[in-house]
Amino acid sequence: MTDTTAAQSSQDLQRLDVTHIEGDVYAIDVRGHQLRVDQPLDAGGTDTAPTPTELFAASLATCVAFYAGRYLLLHGLPRTGLSVRTEFAMAADPPARVAAVHVVVTPPSELPEERRAGFLAVASHCTVHT
Repeated sequence: MTDTTAAQSSQDLQRLDVTHIEGDVYAIDVRGHQLRVDQPLDAGGTDTAPTPTELFAASLATCVAFYAGRYLLLHGLPRTGLSVRTEFAMAADPPARVAAVHVVVTPPSELPEERRAGFLAVASHCTVHT
């Protein structure tokens, strides 16, 4: 296995643990929060949870939503109506991998036009981006 971390002290590292449950189901422990992943029925799983790839796309969408929401909060604007959607496509050729991710940010309808460019700029600076 390859170590993909940059040289950092152990105090800088974030940690999560993944353990096998059964079949294609794995539990993820993140700071005491529990998540699960599985595979769809047509891929041999039991479809009891999202796939790891779906969680990847979800983490991108929620990161963008968080930064966009903080921008709105900072400027005293409502977050009602804020939404983010990710769409992803898998590569047609092996190995299996995400080939493209598309992020659609829908700002609240009350977002003033003069704040739109700043809102979109902040949303694009999510720490989990492509």
